[in-house]
Amino acid sequence: MQDFIFNISTKILFGKDQLKNLPGEIKNYGNKVLLVYGRNSIKKIGLYDDIIKLFEKSSIEIFELPGIVPNPRIDKVREGVKIAKENDIDFILAVGGGSTIDSAKLIAVAAKIDSDPWDIVIGKENPKDAIPIASILTLAATGSEMNSGSVITNEETGQKLGWGSEYARPKFALINPEYTYSVSVYQTAAGTCDIMSHTMENYFTLNDGAYLEDRFAESILKTCMKYGPIAIKEPNNYEARANLIWANSWAINGLLNAGKFTDWSVHPMEHELSALRDITHGVGLAILTPYWLEYCLDNERSEKIAEFGYNVFDIEKTESTFEDAKKAIESLREFFISLGIPENLQKEGFKKEDLPIMARNCINNRPKPEINGFKNLKEEDILNIYKMAF
Repeated sequence: MQDFIFNISTKILFGKDQLKNLPGEIKNYGNKVLLVYGRNSIKKIGLYDDIIKLFEKSSIEIFELPGIVPNPRIDKVREGVKIAKENDIDFILAVGGGSTIDSAKLIAVAAKIDSDPWDIVIGKENPKDAIPIASILTLAATGSEMNSGSVITNEETGQKLGWGSEYARPKFALINPEYTYSVSVYQTAAGTCDIMSHTMENYFTLNDGAYLEDRFAESILKTCMKYGPIAIKEPNNYEARANLIWANSWAINGLLNAGKFTDWSVHPMEHELSALRDITHGVGLAILTPYWLEYCLDNERSEKIAEFGYNVFDIEKTESTFEDAKKAIESLREFFISLGIPENLQKEGFKKEDLPIMARNCINNRPKPEINGFKNLKEEDILNIYKMAF
């Protein structure tokens, strides 16, 4: 196990009756709040009205940035930065899923610089400060409420890129599983796949001696497999929603990659899918992951993939680790399909001519010309995986 520093400073307010604590938590940091949210979902469930009433009662001044969309756009971030600077905003509250929180993170750090927010994403500008932020979560998927990372899309350049800064880590997150009751079947399935992908990106490593982290990862995967289907069939099942949303936070807050080297593989490949076709992130991850594992499967990696099958899918161990690994991959694919996820890119509207463009962009958008993950991947390898998934 490698050396590591593990420090999660985000305070969690979990449960059905935590909203009453929101004004007090915010007033620890400021009184002029930028409320960042999506389209109409938080208004439909009554959460927007509840927040506004609490703010008015507590004399918190409110400014709003609505309209954040999935695969959040840099243009909306720029709009938020303008509001923040012009009104001396001292706190940002993101209400929604990962896209809303990711946008709030970039607004928070970009409001403290004179350069364009995109300069932070591409590494041209380094954050030195941030407006404090927090979130109220309405979707179990990205885990952005409890980490320092963010992913933003630039439609002008055709890029979807990740960035991160400790300055952007939320001060607190309010998590009420009831706020996810209205999430659609499709988004519940996609969110479950997203959580599992975060977990697997940390899980599939070689020879790092991180036994405990892998057992944590397997427990999160089994939680998703148990409660994802229940949440789809019974949207108002509190136990299912609670376990999913808590798994969501722990899949990507640093616990699972502590002591490991993880150069994520499937995420950069998927970012090209959603940058080109605006595909739902979790769906793209679920399509690609089994094909990526098939491509990675060899004598060196078969034991790890087979272990995944034994411990997550309860596959019976045979004399052939290689064959057991194949069964593990097929079990994963079958689970994703059982959630209603399409099994190939063609069903999501991709064309053969898209594949080499995405493979080239995937490499061009990286600091080095390959992915050094579970198996090192160059442009040709990425193209081959896209072709398998097509």
